[in-house]
Amino acid sequence: MRRLQMLAAMACLAFSGSEHLCAQANQSRAIWAPKLSGPAAGEIEILPVQGNVHVLIGAGANITVQAGDQGILLVDTGTAAMSDKVLAAVASISKRPLRYIVNTTESEDHTGGNEKIAATGEIVPFREADYTGGPQGGLNTHRASVISFLSVLYRMSATSGQTPARPEGAWPDDTYSSSQKRLYFNGEPVLIIHMPANTDGNSIVLFRKSDVVSTGDLFDLSEFPIINLKAGGSMQAIVDSLNRLIDITVPSATAEGGTLVIPGRGRISDHADVVYYRDMVAIIRDRIQDMIKKGMTLDQVKAAAPTRDYDARYGKQTGPWTTDMFVEAAYRSLSK
Repeated sequence: MRRLQMLAAMACLAFSGSEHLCAQANQSRAIWAPKLSGPAAGEIEILPVQGNVHVLIGAGANITVQAGDQGILLVDTGTAAMSDKVLAAVASISKRPLRYIVNTTESEDHTGGNEKIAATGEIVPFREADYTGGPQGGLNTHRASVISFLSVLYRMSATSGQTPARPEGAWPDDTYSSSQKRLYFNGEPVLIIHMPANTDGNSIVLFRKSDVVSTGDLFDLSEFPIINLKAGGSMQAIVDSLNRLIDITVPSATAEGGTLVIPGRGRISDHADVVYYRDMVAIIRDRIQDMIKKGMTLDQVKAAAPTRDYDARYGKQTGPWTTDMFVEAAYRSLSK
């Protein structure tokens, strides 16, 4: 497709009178790649990734499933409304018990299924099943362990008046506040890595033997990155964490394949996709920073359309996160 576009453009230069051909070339450059078919609304698509890892698409944010002899680990749980279908999809992959859920962030499209899905699991036992004294005696073993960065728990349990933001059954019960948390599960190291980006509590999950990384909102093919300023997110933090993600992903031949990447939303990706996304975010950051240095106001920056090259792919005019909201959040973040 690119070769045809280049040939058409060259023909425009060589035969300046061929207006029809030039118009075709310009139109093909303006149109983004054909839309990929996905699951119908309310349905879940199950795709193998590689190694022990599958992905569920269609339940809100993408859900990563790692399954093996020890049980099942999920990265995120999607929306509450899709919980039953998520459980059915997971059961079609493995009949082993659900042991762990990792929340990459606190937003409801990632954690809405926590309460119902975690309740179907069993933690990895510390003692024999009939042991009643000591640590295991004080734990609810009939629930999967929910892991997150500490600030995710704070936000999900924060009260507004007398009511917490989320019911207690949805809260993480195994938090970390260091640079990473490590497990050895289903025959491979699992690294849960703190990557401040959209908020100050983002995590990514690296399955080291399967060579798969699940990124949550840090890398999202469906839209410009969400920047939650109230939750400690920033434009610069997103660029920094995308650079760290690039260091983790290792390409195979011709810079494709190798480490596979499961984004917060969108198709299975690789190193080259992350590099393209990082470049997009960094270019827009640099443009807005330059405009700020020139003393331009927020309205002037919006009018200058710093995202224009990427609007066809990532831009949205309606919905919970629009291009206008992204530019405003980036401007306020970079103005600090």
